[in-house]
Amino acid sequence: MNPHPAPGRLTLTGSLFIGYVCLLAVALAVIGSLWAIHLDRETDRQYAERVLTVARSVAVLPEVVEGLQAVDPSEDLDPLADRISSATGADYLVIASPDGTRHTHPDKSRIGETVSTPPGPVVRGTEWTGVQDGTQGRTVRAKIPVFSGGGSVNGGDAQGEIVGYVSLGILDSSATTDARASIPVILAATALVLVLGVGGSWVLSRQVRAKTHGLEPADITALLESREALLYAVREGVLAVDRDDRILLVNPPARTMLGLPKGVEGSRLDELGLSERARDIVSGADPGDDLILLSGDRVLVANRMPVRIRGEEAGAVVTLRDRTEVDRLTGELDGARTVTRGLRAQTHEFANRVHTVAGMLELGAHDEARAYLADLAATHTRTSSGVAEHVRDPALAALTLAKSAQASELGVDLRLSPMTSVPVSLKGDLRSDALLTLGNLVDNALDAVTPNGWVELMVRLHTVADTGLPHDLLEIRVTDSGQGVSDELAEEIFRYGFTTKASRDGGTRGLGLALVKQVCESRGGSIEMEAPDAEEGAVFTVCLPVVTAAVAR
Repeated sequence: MNPHPAPGRLTLTGSLFIGYVCLLAVALAVIGSLWAIHLDRETDRQYAERVLTVARSVAVLPEVVEGLQAVDPSEDLDPLADRISSATGADYLVIASPDGTRHTHPDKSRIGETVSTPPGPVVRGTEWTGVQDGTQGRTVRAKIPVFSGGGSVNGGDAQGEIVGYVSLGILDSSATTDARASIPVILAATALVLVLGVGGSWVLSRQVRAKTHGLEPADITALLESREALLYAVREGVLAVDRDDRILLVNPPARTMLGLPKGVEGSRLDELGLSERARDIVSGADPGDDLILLSGDRVLVANRMPVRIRGEEAGAVVTLRDRTEVDRLTGELDGARTVTRGLRAQTHEFANRVHTVAGMLELGAHDEARAYLADLAATHTRTSSGVAEHVRDPALAALTLAKSAQASELGVDLRLSPMTSVPVSLKGDLRSDALLTLGNLVDNALDAVTPNGWVELMVRLHTVADTGLPHDLLEIRVTDSGQGVSDELAEEIFRYGFTTKASRDGGTRGLGLALVKQVCESRGGSIEMEAPDAEEGAVFTVCLPVVTAAVAR
């Protein structure tokens, strides 16, 4: 990605800065215009109130009331009007009769003439204010009636008939001049705000640049598309959480592996119904590399990498790899290794017996040698025929014989229960699941007993006719003479990593029973443990439907 834009093109921050300034300038222009219009209207209103107040005061003056009723009203009223105009700053003051004849006027030659604007409603006893064009120009004026007995309409004390009216005004140009005098103030305030806004826009654009690390929109889009392509292209699950263990990101493989619904982004780990071990791994409470996590019928390998931003921990990214098939193949391989070890033990034992017979023949003890061979043949025949008679599946029978040889090496008596009956060969994944289950349960039992102890194995295929179930059922039961597991640990023993013993080979312990439980659940079966009693130790019973859980449903 190129952090610099092409020549002639504005950067993101440049575009934002120009956009902010233009927007601010338009907003300030509109606000300034509205301010000027409002000020002009407010000035007109103030001038209207001013002329109305002065005209009302003039209309109730006794000199005006008496003057309008005199023989020559102009003689007394005109000097009075000049003094009032000078004192109040009015541009003109006209006192006229109801018929419109002027008795006062700034232009003395117009006294005695009819007014240029009709009296209007004032001769009917109504006050009036507004803007009109007269002999003095366009004015803001007020017209107030004068009553013969004094008083006013506004005061509610008017008496007598209307003997005239007062028309007082101020030139509209004077009001406009006052309004225009405020324009420099408006412009100065607008310019100041614009300067402050430009400075704020520059600071804001720099902050945006810092937040985006100087990337342009095309670069940000490319990063987003690359991230989406990467997350959806990899087969591994990717899960990201923040420092508060809140889900930030989860790709489809991770959602499938952990059984998460869509739209979990933003949820906390304890709100998703994850297992305790899954929460410990994702939150970092269980540190380490390549941690095993059992999720549903899957065996996952999890790695957690903390994420640090500017030296502070911001969360973590957890990667998940599905190794379910690998572990199942490993279980089958362990079974094959067990068979190999059993055959090796049998070979060693056979060699010892051959050497024994050879020694007897060297010593001439032919009858003893014959008897010894007959006893060996009978013992081997009983063991092999007993297994072959009850277990017709070759792989299961071979594993049973191998476990028997392994038990003999450990000084443990491995018994085959008389209830054992597998009259047919097992098919496909049922055989693999049965081998994994039998191997793990017998290995755990051999680890649990001491020399001279015993382990009893029962494998039985229950048919539909026997159980009344809609499918056949394979039952595997392993009983040992060890100390067993207490009721308090009945659920814990099926959790990954739990063990009640030290490993003989120094390897990882606590996975066998967890895998067995996982196999059972994936087939819709079950595994149960009975507490020890006085005569026997632990009893583990596994039931595997011949059909998978999906087919059974």
